[in-house]
Amino acid sequence: MAAKETKDAKAKPQAKKAKEVAAEPLEPGQKPARPKLNNSASARLRHKYLQELRPALQKELGLDNVMAVPRLEKVVINMGVGEATQNAKVLDPAVAELAQITGQKPVVTKAKKSIAAFKVREGQPIGCMVTLRGDRMYEFLDRLMNVALPRVRDFRGVPTRSFDGRGNYTLGLKDQLIFPEIDYSKVEHQKGMNITIVTTATSDEHARALLKSMGMPFRLPGAN
Repeated sequence: MAAKETKDAKAKPQAKKAKEVAAEPLEPGQKPARPKLNNSASARLRHKYLQELRPALQKELGLDNVMAVPRLEKVVINMGVGEATQNAKVLDPAVAELAQITGQKPVVTKAKKSIAAFKVREGQPIGCMVTLRGDRMYEFLDRLMNVALPRVRDFRGVPTRSFDGRGNYTLGLKDQLIFPEIDYSKVEHQKGMNITIVTTATSDEHARALLKSMGMPFRLPGAN
């Protein structure tokens, strides 16, 4: 009998934690997250969107249904390493650096077809990529907009013409050293990357409004 009471006593705190997680505000269509360590910094932008930005966007865009308000879906970071066609070992530093930047293990990308002009064979490793969702996605964008981009030399904002017509935005970076997680003394080669922000917006106008409200530093009209 005593053993049963002890077991029930252990189960109650776990059930309480699960209820606390389920009580957090969720985005439309998002499933409740598994219980995890409390890290308010990682979800700062997410909570700001749910509590402040989403109602403001609904009013700004004239949307009747809150479910129609554009939101972030995922962020894909792709790092191409052309030298890997000659030496596969150069991919190791790229994978390690991308893992440091994103906090997630990258996936090695391979060529889909052979291109003789570039000495690329089908199935040959040519880069690495990471797909971020949930709190990691919001935390990465927070660091990108407020820490990394301001460290770009002569930074005047990101281009406004990099939308794909379907509400997604792609930003190209030339240097991984703008991220403070990278130790420049251990970097042998400069590596660029493409960051694609996928949203649920149905138009570029709505996607631009979403990213601008979150703090994306778009270039002013007429700036070079």
